[in-house]
Amino acid sequence: MVWRCQSMAAICWGGCDMSTLDNNQLQDNRRDFKFARLRRESLNDSPFAQFSQWMDDALQAQLVDPTAMTLATVGEGGKPWQRMVLLKGFDSRGFIFYTNLGSRKAAEIAANPEVSLQFPWLALDRQVIVGGRAEKLSIAEVVKYFLKRPMQSRLAAWASRQSSRINSRQALETQYLQLKEKFADGEVPVPDFWGGFRVVPHEFEFWQGGEHRLHDRFNYRLDDDQQWQISRLAP
Repeated sequence: MVWRCQSMAAICWGGCDMSTLDNNQLQDNRRDFKFARLRRESLNDSPFAQFSQWMDDALQAQLVDPTAMTLATVGEGGKPWQRMVLLKGFDSRGFIFYTNLGSRKAAEIAANPEVSLQFPWLALDRQVIVGGRAEKLSIAEVVKYFLKRPMQSRLAAWASRQSSRINSRQALETQYLQLKEKFADGEVPVPDFWGGFRVVPHEFEFWQGGEHRLHDRFNYRLDDDQQWQISRLAP
């Protein structure tokens, strides 16, 4: 099946004629970054405190999905893969997210727990990148969060065997409705295939867009004494 490309913003699947795209329009699509500057003297010595400040700025600015972060993992043969997940907790120990333990992300973390997170706060001309090691959360932490989720979300966790092949959308919705009926008179328990991870950071990068593409980038990296060393990076 061939889909027609209606505009430059269209995403073409299934054999769309990519010759309709004008690469000059893509190359010329740019804007100036004039939101703010980031200076060494304004940085907190703790990357966790700096992140907390920037997250608060993103929340106060009422950005769309400020807690959304790209999670990058490495799979078999060293092949990287990325997807968006939601940050569900943060403190000096690290960054928390939850997922189906049978998912692709969970399988790749089991094989290689070194991951990367990225927070794309583009409306503020900012992004934060975090490199760290993913560790499974305790059962107590998982249960405490799961029981706070809306009923629909808990049912969806049961209905979806994340990353597995399914025959149709209808099959997924049928499974959801069957589970809704099954648990209609009681609490929805935590599935044994559902859990969470904490990414324990060993590196941060804070990026602030700058005029003339002279962006401000600062890297925090743990040294051998477990102290955070801060370096300015070329844009």
